[in-house]
Amino acid sequence: MSTSPLPKIPAEPGQSPPSLTLMELASQLSREQRKIQDLLSSLGFALRSLSNLNQLLELIPLMAARVTDAEAGAVVLFAEDNQLGLVKLYCPDANWQPSLEALLEPLRELHADQAAAIEAKLASDPWVVAQNTSILVKSALRGRLYVFSRVANYHWTEGRQKLLRLVADQTAVAVENDTLNKELQRKEKLDRELEIGSEIQAQLLPRSCPRIEGIRLAARCLSADKVGGDYYDFIPIIHTNRWGIVIGDVMGKGVPAGLLMTMTRGMLRAEVLRKDPPALILEHLNHVMYADLENSNRFVTLFYSEYDPTTRTLHYSNAAHNPPLYWSAHTQEVHLLDTQGMLIGLEPGSLYQQQSQQLNAGDVVIYYTDGFTDAADRDSHRFGEQGLNQAVRWAVTHCESPEQILEYLFEQLRQFCPNGHCGDDMTLIVLKAE
Repeated sequence: MSTSPLPKIPAEPGQSPPSLTLMELASQLSREQRKIQDLLSSLGFALRSLSNLNQLLELIPLMAARVTDAEAGAVVLFAEDNQLGLVKLYCPDANWQPSLEALLEPLRELHADQAAAIEAKLASDPWVVAQNTSILVKSALRGRLYVFSRVANYHWTEGRQKLLRLVADQTAVAVENDTLNKELQRKEKLDRELEIGSEIQAQLLPRSCPRIEGIRLAARCLSADKVGGDYYDFIPIIHTNRWGIVIGDVMGKGVPAGLLMTMTRGMLRAEVLRKDPPALILEHLNHVMYADLENSNRFVTLFYSEYDPTTRTLHYSNAAHNPPLYWSAHTQEVHLLDTQGMLIGLEPGSLYQQQSQQLNAGDVVIYYTDGFTDAADRDSHRFGEQGLNQAVRWAVTHCESPEQILEYLFEQLRQFCPNGHCGDDMTLIVLKAE
């Protein structure tokens, strides 16, 4: 059985055949799709390759205008804290560009919640068909993407809306990436500054313990952060054979505490040069540091002692610091070396008391900061003075050298805090009489 051919539909005079019209429409649609794909591909490449947000924002208005068949495009980032916003405009018509710039410029000085009035003016302009899409970063309005046309029958189709939304979303990604990069750069800069501060602080602490006639010393300071507020020092008292042995703790942690610790070290060394007794040194130190500490709302605890090798005597005075533990080799007992005295920086006219302790062979003195005793385990139980006292009693009877005693005490603390982070600066000095 044969089939007859389909009848041909004659074309109206002066018109193309219907099949040719469909082919032209399909070809035009294909060209538009390729154009949009090329534009969006270029935008994706720019996002990947341009590290400077300003460079990318120069491209965004052009992309917005091209994908929506508009005559001009603009991107506006609204003003933030003490910073003006940003306006980038694409307008190939040099005669029209100044008027668009004048319309958009006021938006630079506005925050997101103040832009409605200017946008109402844009919408009411009889010579401009303006459409906009929000630039949202984490649900927060950061800017607008505008397209402009002077064509009266310009249609804001669903396809154009979707394409402008896509460009706006890509812009939001670029803005967020720029914010994250700036935060990362600030963090890297801060980390480097903290590393420098930590290096300087480590250089201010004694690199090694001095050799002093009649005693042996071991010391260690561990900071919870890169910069800490704990402090210890061994200070030779010029024109004598005596040595100052000091331990202190600035309230708080981090950079502020570290700066005050550095200031305390310098001022204390200056006071020691006067060769006054320990109680008077703390009185003078409190007097000169009071104003600075009061302004910073911080205080310093300090235990200052002087060892005299000639008499084998430790003279000391305490400014509300944890009193050191003194273990007598003769009595096999532990007691505290303590005197009455206020925090450095608490009251301008504080007075301090002074005591002395004769050291015999085998006696041990343990200086420490509260980070050691305040260390807590997973169940929030503190190591405490009792835990330190028990550890000291074992160490002084089983360890020969102050280095061994120091290592044992820190090892006990590491076992008590299995996560290895006890939350505060920790400092120990072990003095053993020979």
